[in-house]
Amino acid sequence: MTQYVYIASPMRLPEGTFGENPVSSDQPHVFRNELDFTHLYFESNYDSQLKRRFSYSPHFSYKQQVATSSNHIPLHNQLRGTAEEEKCLTILYNYLEKAIQNSGFIEYFTCLNGKEDLVLSKKRSVHWTDIKPYDLVIEDREFLEITYWKQNDYYTSG
Repeated sequence: MTQYVYIASPMRLPEGTFGENPVSSDQPHVFRNELDFTHLYFESNYDSQLKRRFSYSPHFSYKQQVATSSNHIPLHNQLRGTAEEEKCLTILYNYLEKAIQNSGFIEYFTCLNGKEDLVLSKKRSVHWTDIKPYDLVIEDREFLEITYWKQNDYYTSG
């Protein structure tokens, strides 16, 4: 089964391909090696045929959602430490950083395809300042509520 990473936000999330490094713009489908080809594709939850949004999971609070999958984003107990893992986690981290700077709050969830409606294995609230790329490697059906500011930071920085 395929593992998906789902992200929800109160603000629109970008979709498309992130991280590909082709040899040139004239040859967009040619890559020097596997690492240059390694990328993430984020797909929104908009059904163009039905002309409406759907939810990837009932656990989400926000209607703006994207999904991505990669064999290089492992579950918590499957870390291998490869260059492809590191690249995908860095792409994911940078994507989330831009999303959370835009909205102040995001929901992050991973599970195997078809398991999106099952009970969560774990739910945590975390602050973005405490997250590093490898912290995005979580358990199957784990759900993170990520806020941009810690409450104390918000009140002391004003």
